[in-house]
Amino acid sequence: MKLRLNKGLMLRNRLLLLALLTVVLAHGQFTDVINSNRPGKSMAAFSVGKSVVQAEGGTYFFREEHNLLQTTSTGLGLEAVLRWGIYKEELEGIFETQYQGDQFVTPFGTENRRSLKSTIIGAKYLLYDPYKNYEEKPNVKSWKAKYKFKWRQLIPAVAVYGGVNLNFDNPYTFESDPIISPKLMVITQNQFSGGLVLVTNIIADKVTTDYPSLGGVITLTRGFSEKWSGFLESQIYSSDFYADVLFRSGAAYLVKENIQLDGSITANLKDTPTVFYASVGIAWRFDDNYKPVLIRSGKDKDKDKKGKKKKKKKGKKGEKTVPQPTGTK
Repeated sequence: MKLRLNKGLMLRNRLLLLALLTVVLAHGQFTDVINSNRPGKSMAAFSVGKSVVQAEGGTYFFREEHNLLQTTSTGLGLEAVLRWGIYKEELEGIFETQYQGDQFVTPFGTENRRSLKSTIIGAKYLLYDPYKNYEEKPNVKSWKAKYKFKWRQLIPAVAVYGGVNLNFDNPYTFESDPIISPKLMVITQNQFSGGLVLVTNIIADKVTTDYPSLGGVITLTRGFSEKWSGFLESQIYSSDFYADVLFRSGAAYLVKENIQLDGSITANLKDTPTVFYASVGIAWRFDDNYKPVLIRSGKDKDKDKKGKKKKKKKGKKGEKTVPQPTGTK
């Protein structure tokens, strides 16, 4: 048993190292055409845009081994997210679901499980965007002034999320969990020069149940070319029943301006249990109904030199004039 566990641990560590190297060596860059939360588990502060519909989904393989309890769980899962911009530019509705099938092996027997592991309905609202109504004056005469570090990058965009967990006779959760329980989140997002995006989620989940949990996700994403981007992520769980820190890494590839493919792996450092996940997925965006929202800064930006109003130009298909997050975040 110990030899088998050691081999599994070695394989997991090699795959994690491979993914880390993929992030470092890949050549790609962020694009703000599609704003996908995949392949990480954090949620970006910005919405997909009013009247925009976006579907994100994937499949994953996982294996968990608990060294003390001598239990093993191996299986496959499907996950899907539907996001849509509603009412105004800053508001987004989100539907998430996850279906999992696995084989749970204990010293007392084997159990095959198949069920919806989670179903969540919620909404996200962007409270603050540091670049809204802000126009930077470029300094074309000084190279140093043009490329120096800008302190505004340290000011994050801030959003809040509220949702409900739906429990449908779920074998992957506690028997005492109610049919409906809340999930709350505070989201921040910094966009740095050089194609770096930092997203932080602070999560309070199932706070009204017998087993509430607190957690967080920190994701650092970087674009390397017009097609490729990679990310590093850390996810923390903390509750009376379970506490862990997961490390996740992967990459995304932009097929078209509205289609993205991705892959990632997840692992932890403890053996109660040892966790390993490998995932691949796709994100697709439908934005034919999107109308660009022009945000101007300063006075009389919509007038010409004679004081007459300028004629508004119709935005091109897919054009986003409101600052949007780049790359997978």
